[in-house]
Amino acid sequence: MEKRRVVITGIGVISAVGRNTSEFWQSLCEGRSGIRPIEAVDRTQLHFKNGAEVRGLNMQSYFKGKRADLLDRFAQFGLIAAREAVADAGIEWTQHLRERTGIVTGSCVGGQTSEDQAFVELYRNHRHRLHPLSIPRIMANAVASHMTLEFGITGPAYTMSTACSSANHAIGHAFWMVSHGLTEMALTGGSEAPFSMGHLKAWEAMRVISSDTCRPFSKNRSGMILGEGAAMMVMESLEAALARGANIYGEIVGFGMSSNADHITKPSSQGAARAMREALTSGNLQPEQVGYINAHGTGTLASDAAEVSAIRSVFGKHAERLAVSSTKSMHGHALGAAGAIEAAATILGLHYGVLPPTANFIEPDPQCNLDVIPNEARRAEIEYALSNSFSFGGLNAVLAFNRWSS
Repeated sequence: MEKRRVVITGIGVISAVGRNTSEFWQSLCEGRSGIRPIEAVDRTQLHFKNGAEVRGLNMQSYFKGKRADLLDRFAQFGLIAAREAVADAGIEWTQHLRERTGIVTGSCVGGQTSEDQAFVELYRNHRHRLHPLSIPRIMANAVASHMTLEFGITGPAYTMSTACSSANHAIGHAFWMVSHGLTEMALTGGSEAPFSMGHLKAWEAMRVISSDTCRPFSKNRSGMILGEGAAMMVMESLEAALARGANIYGEIVGFGMSSNADHITKPSSQGAARAMREALTSGNLQPEQVGYINAHGTGTLASDAAEVSAIRSVFGKHAERLAVSSTKSMHGHALGAAGAIEAAATILGLHYGVLPPTANFIEPDPQCNLDVIPNEARRAEIEYALSNSFSFGGLNAVLAFNRWSS
């Protein structure tokens, strides 16, 4: 069976730099960071103080009655983003379309806030019974399940959990389903809400969190900053999108994966390079066709240097002409949602002809000697772009996108 071309017709984002796609994109174009002192927990109990939180949300404005209480914060984010993506795509649901639509979501830690609260009740407050909906709130597939309920979708629905690559793996699988005709349409992306005390203390123990802010590729970078939020997108075949006159943001043309088989936390330039090469091969692309990479770019010393080494390995001399940026410098590292938020940034960059910057950049690092679009967005008409995700556990996933021109 001949593979079908797959396009993105709807995008929804909620993040530390915007509660919807428009706000998110405007913040990225302005290089505005959402990194501030953490409010969700008592930060005096932490060695690091800053995070990229979604602030000031009144969940009752999104979920009526008691529904908000049925959802962990990560699931609330996922549904908010999914609603925006579906509305943006202008979908008119029919029974047939509901049966032929798939859902693939990504999350690293699932209902972490609910899990932490349950453990506090059990171990600190010595309660013998927990909330009866603790498991449905905690489960990582809660977003996918509630999306089926929200839209009446009865096609395949599942969740990927591969640490920081979760969303990219989810988007790649959704791409495959539509491309191979397993579904007509797919809703896909990732969501995360990691700001609970237990989870933050676990990250503290790893000693990879910055004491101030996220400075990817900058010589004085000191680590990552955790973020939260969600991004979802609607994918459908090009034929179906054109037939219904849908607005097309861009095309997904390739998906590459690899595993490092090396170390559980140490980054591998070889593994990252394999995933990028696989994405290029999947999209029938030559390295010279790619003009921009939305980098994994966490802001840690080892990870950023390894990613630059991988890019140079894959792109050779063309690396000198590549534009590379890390939007984590603004919306933080949203773990299982990171790939989805960054995919949205990449697609919007291609669509609007603007490449988002690497914010907070101060001083070039000889180990990261690429064009990292420091501090200010750049106008550029780019045809093809990659979006990288590399995770703890050595699991890598890279997406390739094409600018849409009718």
